Amino acid sequence: MKRIFFAMTLAMAIIIMGLVGCEADPEAEPEPEPDAEEEVTEMTLATTTSTYDSGLLHEIIPDFEEEHNIEVDIISVGTGQAIETGERGDCDIILVHARELEEQFVEDGYGTERYDVMYNDFVIVGPEGDPGDVYDSADINEALNNIVEHTSAEDVPFLSRGDDSGTHTKEMNLWELAGYDQVTEKEWYDSMGQGMGDTLVATNERQGYALADRGTYLSMEDELPNLEIVFEEDEELANPYGIIPVNPDEHPHVNHEEAQLMVDFFTSEETQEKIGEFGIDEYGEPLFFPDA
Repeated sequence: MKRIFFAMTLAMAIIIMGLVGCEADPEAEPEPEPDAEEEVTEMTLATTTSTYDSGLLHEIIPDFEEEHNIEVDIISVGTGQAIETGERGDCDIILVHARELEEQFVEDGYGTERYDVMYNDFVIVGPEGDPGDVYDSADINEALNNIVEHTSAEDVPFLSRGDDSGTHTKEMNLWELAGYDQVTEKEWYDSMGQGMGDTLVATNERQGYALADRGTYLSMEDELPNLEIVFEEDEELANPYGIIPVNPDEHPHVNHEEAQLMVDFFTSEETQEKIGEFGIDEYGEPLFFPDA
C-alpha cells in the first residue's frame, strides 16, 4: 500500500512540475497573432462618359482605392442618367457636368452639397477643311447659323447625342440661344441617343457636325480623320464638373462616409494637380483643368 501511495505521490509531483513549466513567462512578449485581412469597402460612383472615356478616372481612382481600401464601382452614363441614378439611391456619389441639373439635384434633397472639381470646354467639330466657314464666326450664335446654312445646302447632318447627357443639355441650350426652338424637327438634325464616343464616330463617318467636350474629342482625335474643331473658345462653351454625395437622409443605405472621403480626395491639392497634368504628355495639353 505504501508503494502505491508513493507512486501516486510521485506522479502528482511530475504533473504539477509540468504545469508549472508550461506557465507563460510573465516577462516574455506574447506571440503576435496573424494579421487579419482588412475588409474592403465598396461604393458606387455614377459619372458622365467624358470622365470615363477620356481615361481620367482610370488614372486617379486607383489612388483613392489604395489610400482608403475602398473598391469603387463606376457607372458611366450620360449626366441625366447619372443624376437619375443618384435620385433612386442606386449610387453613393455623382460626378457630372450640367450645372443647373446639379443644383436642382441638391435643391430637391437628393444630394447634400455640390463641390467644384474641374472644368474643360465644349467644341464644335465638323468636316475637315471647314467647308461651312464656321471657324471665324464671331460667337456661338453665328457659328450655329453658319452650320445650319451649310447643312441645309449641302445635305450634311448635325449629329446630337440625344441622350439627356450634360453635353446634350448644353447643346439644346445653345440651339435655343441661337433661336432654334424646334431644331429636333429639322431634316439635317440627327438625334443619335448614343454616348459621346459613338456620336463622334458617326459624325466622322458622315462628315457632319457635332458638339463634343474637348477632352473626349482629343482622346479620340486619331480615330476621327474626317473631323476637326471648327469652333471653340466661346464663353458659352464652358463646361464645369461638380461632385455631389447622395443625401443619406433621402437614402439611408448609401455609403455617405465613403462618398465624403471621395469628395475630399477629388478636391485635394494632390489630386487637383494630377487632374491638371492629365493628357499633357499624350495630347500636348490638359484634358481638364482643376477647379476645386
